[in-house]
Amino acid sequence: MPVRPRPSKSAVVAPRAWQRMLSGRRLDLLDPSAMDIEIDDIALGLSRVARWNGQTTGEHGFSVAQHSLIVEEICAHIEPELDTKWRLVALLHDAPEYVIGDMISPFKAALGLDYRRFEDHLEQAIHIRFGLPAKIPAAIKTLIKRADHACAYFEATQLVGFSDAEARQFFGQPPEGYHLTIDPLPTREACVQFVDRFEALSERLSAQL
Repeated sequence: MPVRPRPSKSAVVAPRAWQRMLSGRRLDLLDPSAMDIEIDDIALGLSRVARWNGQTTGEHGFSVAQHSLIVEEICAHIEPELDTKWRLVALLHDAPEYVIGDMISPFKAALGLDYRRFEDHLEQAIHIRFGLPAKIPAAIKTLIKRADHACAYFEATQLVGFSDAEARQFFGQPPEGYHLTIDPLPTREACVQFVDRFEALSERLSAQL
């Protein structure tokens, strides 16, 4: 049988590495441009991504959008004088998940550094798009992580079935004086509330400049 020639390298089509958003933007996942990022796309995606891989009680999944709203609120509870731009950063702390989804922490650890680098690259593009610092100070990262863990504590005990002791073991003590009863929102409501909060913080930030 005749041997078929192998296709030349130039003839090999590279796999598609972009995603089309409902806004019409095409976001290059490997080299994201700030110009291709829209808040409506982020809000829609996050409102449809469920925390805990959807393994929560209730009629509706607990979305990353609603989680992000709570984290921003907890940051302000811990640091009442927190600058508006850092509150906006807190709201957007999981924004890359509108593209890559919400991976549970054990899976992120298994994937290793390459995943972290990809997530950081996308986060920087998001910050640039909305006029925020590309690099976040360590103190702000620590604050957001503390608020993130606090929200996870409430989620774990109210929606996932963790005991109080087990949740404290994994996520630490909830902030003193902060109380939360979680009622998972329908997707549409979570999306609207996320956009509304983003716009309120953005307007406040613009007024301060």
